[in-house]
Amino acid sequence: MHSAVVADVVRRITPLDGLEQQHIDITLSWLAATGDIFRRVRPATPPRHLVSYVVLVDPRARAVLLGAHRRSGLWLPTGGHVDPGEHPLESARREAAEEIGIEARFDVVGPDPLFLTVATTAGPDAHEDVSLWYVIRGDRTRRHALDPREFDGERWCDVAGFALPGTDPHLGRFLTKLDGALRGRTG
Repeated sequence: MHSAVVADVVRRITPLDGLEQQHIDITLSWLAATGDIFRRVRPATPPRHLVSYVVLVDPRARAVLLGAHRRSGLWLPTGGHVDPGEHPLESARREAAEEIGIEARFDVVGPDPLFLTVATTAGPDAHEDVSLWYVIRGDRTRRHALDPREFDGERWCDVAGFALPGTDPHLGRFLTKLDGALRGRTG
């Protein structure tokens, strides 16, 4: 798997707004300029690398599951770094199994990522994550025990009227885009 394959995935994302378009453009330029897109050494080698977020969504309840991420101190969707040579969709499948203990079902909005962000992480090991936001089906009435090595608790948050501090800085925009996608579908 190489940069051109990821570029094809990125090109299929319809941007929500000018900022997402900017992030798509940055990502496509980066992918065209390098083949070094996977994290090889923790925490930040190379200093920009791919991440697959895996957002567990209950489309009937119109809610997403977030976990209290131990390392970042933020409420985040599950997911993680794409392994060298791994397709981001396969990374999303792997992360769903590892962090939620489920087989990912990509039938809410499809198998392509819904959203893309480029963000600098916080802390002494700051680096840039190029994050592909995949959506998988969940059920708010079912308890999903997130991996305790990664998360210290979980909570469901409503897609509309979301107001939880301490999250990914782009989560609100993602939820806006998800809300629009869910309006055109049934659960």
